[in-house]
Amino acid sequence: MTIKRLVRLETFLLLGLGSVFLLPKQIKTEPAAVRLDLPNYVGGWRGVETSVTQGERDSLGPDTQFARKLYTNMAGDEIFASVVLSGPDMNTSIHRPERCLPAQGWTIADSKTVGLMAGAKQLKATRLHNVRNVRADNGRSLTLNSIDYYWFVGHSDTTPSHFERTWLDIRDRVLKGRNQQWAYVTVMATVTKDYKIAGRTEQETDELMRSFIASLVPALENGSVPSRD
Repeated sequence: MTIKRLVRLETFLLLGLGSVFLLPKQIKTEPAAVRLDLPNYVGGWRGVETSVTQGERDSLGPDTQFARKLYTNMAGDEIFASVVLSGPDMNTSIHRPERCLPAQGWTIADSKTVGLMAGAKQLKATRLHNVRNVRADNGRSLTLNSIDYYWFVGHSDTTPSHFERTWLDIRDRVLKGRNQQWAYVTVMATVTKDYKIAGRTEQETDELMRSFIASLVPALENGSVPSRD
């Protein structure tokens, strides 16, 4: 190593170590702007609480909180909704569906960011199209399709991206001396066209879900949280 490179390396290390003293000494936690209380009714849908498995609890931090309901309408359609509220350790309190869906037998066939109406506002969410092979009671093999929408809600930010949420955490801690508590909201439904009488196509299921989300989000709001462009 030349003298010039050695000097550059030492300068870089000194600047890096010195920046530690510029970081905020205290990090203020600001609560997520979402209610941990799913409504009993969302439009024409009635919700019933569903349990959280011990395996899910064990995989997340001990301070993680859950709200979870299965909603049905008069036509017998079903939509599953869940809110997961993070504890102090974000590394263990929240993760993307992409991590747990494969363990449940689902294969993610498509993933994209989409715009949704949430009351009178726009919301960006990640839309997953998942497939899973199952065996019916008569022994016939079936391919199930499901649609999963999810997004993250902080104190003053919303984002459909786990990676952007991570970046926002770093930005807030380093530049603003704060820690946004995050909630992860997911809405999921199975496409019933191929295995249920008068079942819904993917497009019909998607339309039901979008209408459901438009009514659900205002009921979850706990403060003003702008969507990120």
